[in-house]
Amino acid sequence: MSSAPADSRAAPREGIGARIKRYLPRTLEGRTILIIVVPVVIAQLITVYIFFDRHFSTLAVDLARAVAGDVAMVVDGVEREPRNRARIFADAAETLELSIDFEPAATLSSEGVRPWNPLIEPVLATALEERVGRPFTIGAFGDDNWVEIRVQLPDGVLDVRSPQRRVFSYTAFVFILWLVGASLLLTWIGVIFMRNQVRPIRRLAQAAESFGRGDDSMKLRPAGALEVRQAAAAFIVMRDRIRRQIAQRTEMLAGVSHDLRTPLTRMKLQLAMLDQDDETIGLNADVTEMENMIDAYLTFVRGEGGETPQRVDLAALLRDTIEGLPGRQAITLEMEGSVEIEVRPVAMRRCLTNLLGNALRYGGTVRVSAERHLHTVTVVIDDDGPGIPRESREEVFRPFVRIDPSRNPATGGVGLGLTIARDIAHGHGGAINLEDSPLGGLRVVLTLPA
Repeated sequence: MSSAPADSRAAPREGIGARIKRYLPRTLEGRTILIIVVPVVIAQLITVYIFFDRHFSTLAVDLARAVAGDVAMVVDGVEREPRNRARIFADAAETLELSIDFEPAATLSSEGVRPWNPLIEPVLATALEERVGRPFTIGAFGDDNWVEIRVQLPDGVLDVRSPQRRVFSYTAFVFILWLVGASLLLTWIGVIFMRNQVRPIRRLAQAAESFGRGDDSMKLRPAGALEVRQAAAAFIVMRDRIRRQIAQRTEMLAGVSHDLRTPLTRMKLQLAMLDQDDETIGLNADVTEMENMIDAYLTFVRGEGGETPQRVDLAALLRDTIEGLPGRQAITLEMEGSVEIEVRPVAMRRCLTNLLGNALRYGGTVRVSAERHLHTVTVVIDDDGPGIPRESREEVFRPFVRIDPSRNPATGGVGLGLTIARDIAHGHGGAINLEDSPLGGLRVVLTLPA
């Protein structure tokens, strides 16, 4: 019996592109700046390379050969006319800018030689080997603006000191500083420009997020590039349409509520004047159920968008909600300290009431805990009821969906409790998830922004 290859069970290897993306900026501003900066940096590197390879290297070699030639000429003159050393040294100081001394009977040594420019020293050493052809040392002299070349002669050591400017050109550093400075200046200008372009996009995203949570107080004015202005204008038009639709729906529901409650009220009055037998008791229960259904439908459709968000203490809100529930003795609240969050209090109380009501309806023990994280606050509700199968946990959030197919009012409402709770959570920028509870039933995790 053959076995499958080992690599067939291994996790797929991450491609080079995916690994590179992990280190790339995630924001539009960062990516745009990267698009601007990377080509500039590459162009600058190529320019610097060409400059050093063609200009700087050639100039350094020419300057080194010139100094080496002057040293070779002085060495040759001293060896041919040893009596005229003083005149040769004076002429070299006047015409070649070389300060020369001679140490009779001295021996060349590398001790005490101070390091000089590591970029130019090898070039100068090569030129001296070609032109002078005698043992020598190269080192810094004085304040490092001079280079000292000591050459071994048969009767002593010739000490030649040359200004560094004769061997090294400062134009290279000026060029590099100008190049780096110009790049930093252009990058800074690009960053400022991109921030100004991205700011309207961020405001548009904040307005959309705020409006999605039901907060309609943020004002948005089209600004920025033409495409951003078009997107902002389209969002404003869309927001106005949604406002009108909500207002029209609210007005329609208010009329429907009034029209439906009037005949129901008459029916209740007529039933109250009848003898209370089994039939009238049943009709009273039906009318009450119809009122409850109408209240649930109107609550679901109307929402809580008109309420103003406030900073509230989550622990106090949980305690008040639990105190208003029948069967609250079965609920245990585990929360230390206070956690302040910004919510619409009435809407959030309705959300918690629906979640806790479901837990009490199907479980005998309910445990509630709340915890603050870095950017979120979680409220966890555990019960010991029968729970909800995994395959049905998303379906129960749909309107009018109940796990109990009989739709018996004794075992639940009309199938809007979880739907309303999730809509309220989404309206606050949060979420509701269903999991397995350690008590054996269902765990409801309500996540809200801190």
